[in-house]
Amino acid sequence: MVGDSGFNFTAAMRRVCVDVVARLPDFRHVDMNRVAVVFAQTRNRSAYGTYATLTPMRFEGGSLFTMKRSNRYTVRRFYDESGSELLYILTFYMPRFMDDDLVKKLSTVIHELWHISPDFNGDIRRFSGRCYAHSSSQKNYDAEMDRLAVRWLDAAPPESLYGFLKYRFDELAKNYGRVYGAKITQPKLIRCA
Repeated sequence: MVGDSGFNFTAAMRRVCVDVVARLPDFRHVDMNRVAVVFAQTRNRSAYGTYATLTPMRFEGGSLFTMKRSNRYTVRRFYDESGSELLYILTFYMPRFMDDDLVKKLSTVIHELWHISPDFNGDIRRFSGRCYAHSSSQKNYDAEMDRLAVRWLDAAPPESLYGFLKYRFDELAKNYGRVYGAKITQPKLIRCA
């Protein structure tokens, strides 16, 4: 992840995600080969705002289409170099994500991976009720993600895998040079004729 030209953040984050999926049975349904790991730059360094997002590439139930105001929509599909379709885009917002503490960073990673549907069909995990993305209690949801982050650390992954997450963004750049990684244009809804 460290090369002559700096630190490949998204490659390092992919390795962390792959390890989380392998070590925690709750995530065994996730195929990281079908998840794009990318980063985007935040407009400011404020602690208030988005740290990471998971963008599903399908609609409810894994459907390719959805209806909004009597119009039918789909979304542009993305493929990896081998031609496999990507079902999710996991985006980390820099430098904000790196400016949090280690456990909160890991909790954020797990929070986003938890959104992946247990059916791994391109849709998100859905809870009953109007708060279908985070359940009826955001506080309980966040507490569970914190517990899963600690459980992953307790499973003793090698520190060489996640040690870079101990740094704030400025420290990471100072230690490794340029911080770079994969970027992707976020998909937009396409109205079907």
